[in-house]
Amino acid sequence: MGKASILIYITLSFLLFLFLSQPNHPSTTLHHRHRRLKLRSNFTLPHHLHTRHHDPVPFDPLLAELERRREDREFEKQHIEQSHSELAASAAAQGEEAQPEWEEFMNAEDYINDDDRFNVTSRLVLLFPKVDLDPIDGFLSESELTEWNVQQAQKEVLHRSQREMVVHDKNHDGFVSFSEYDPPSWVQKTDNNSFGYDMGWWKEEHFNASDVDGDGLLNLTEYNDFLHPADSKNPKLLEWLCKEEVRERDTDRDGKLNFKEFFHGLFDLVRNYDEESHDDSHHSDDSRDAPARMLFAQLDKDGDGYLSDVELLPVVGKIHPSEHYYAKQQAAYIISQADVDKDGRLTLDEMIENPYAFYSAIFNDDEDEFDYHDEFR
Repeated sequence: MGKASILIYITLSFLLFLFLSQPNHPSTTLHHRHRRLKLRSNFTLPHHLHTRHHDPVPFDPLLAELERRREDREFEKQHIEQSHSELAASAAAQGEEAQPEWEEFMNAEDYINDDDRFNVTSRLVLLFPKVDLDPIDGFLSESELTEWNVQQAQKEVLHRSQREMVVHDKNHDGFVSFSEYDPPSWVQKTDNNSFGYDMGWWKEEHFNASDVDGDGLLNLTEYNDFLHPADSKNPKLLEWLCKEEVRERDTDRDGKLNFKEFFHGLFDLVRNYDEESHDDSHHSDDSRDAPARMLFAQLDKDGDGYLSDVELLPVVGKIHPSEHYYAKQQAAYIISQADVDKDGRLTLDEMIENPYAFYSAIFNDDEDEFDYHDEFR
């Protein structure tokens, strides 16, 4: 072998050694399995009746608790800014000393990305038997996942209600009276005769409908229903929701809904509830007219050509979906992502192989911040 050939051979061997010794590049198959987990902020301003956007509730109660702590801090910050502006100004003047609480959130994100402290596989192994209850058979069905999601959502909703109740309970007696409940400033400045969404939310009629025992005070359960009437079993609140729909859709102000008022808005809400994959953008008014008239006729029990608030009761749960509706959607999504053998249920192995389906809501999608450590063993 000539000297030139030996030199080429040595050079190629050296280059091959360098290539094999390099660490895996982020574009490998690990790219989607090792994304850094980030806490979300689910904190929102006061509840609005007519939003269909609903953030998924964390599957893991530990993450839900960390996110609730973040929400609590943000809530406290906004409350001070709105109710005690002098304290907020004083805190702002202190500069960096006013922001120590954010370090806790940073540490929490470090915690969930530390494989020694928070391993996703270990969490799924721990949570599996807590979900597999009806029946206990080594599989998670859609109904079991739905029930789990509902329980997590109810805890989150009740926590938020309790947090808000502390703010409005001025005399600290564990109850909220209507005089204690201050509506937002933008409501106070609005003409009571103005037509628009959510104006009726802050009225005494809503408060009284939430007051089950009629004592003029709301306990935590009643206050929770006041904030989240769609999940209430209180018939007075459901009737109030129907009255609100009539008030908001009743453009001619005759106290009832004609077909046109029903067709533009309410029909699509009901239809979309029944057909979750329905897309109105591909359907003209003409194609929707016949099914809308059929539903209108079914609801119009007295046949007078109008819908009263009472006649809306059969579909109010579709106009205002409950947490169960969203929990079922989330369960169906999880199964669609993790059900490898397509038998409509999940094994622990399928969950471990597809952890992103359970933690996808808090994956960071910014590729520049990917953290490549083996948390999904």
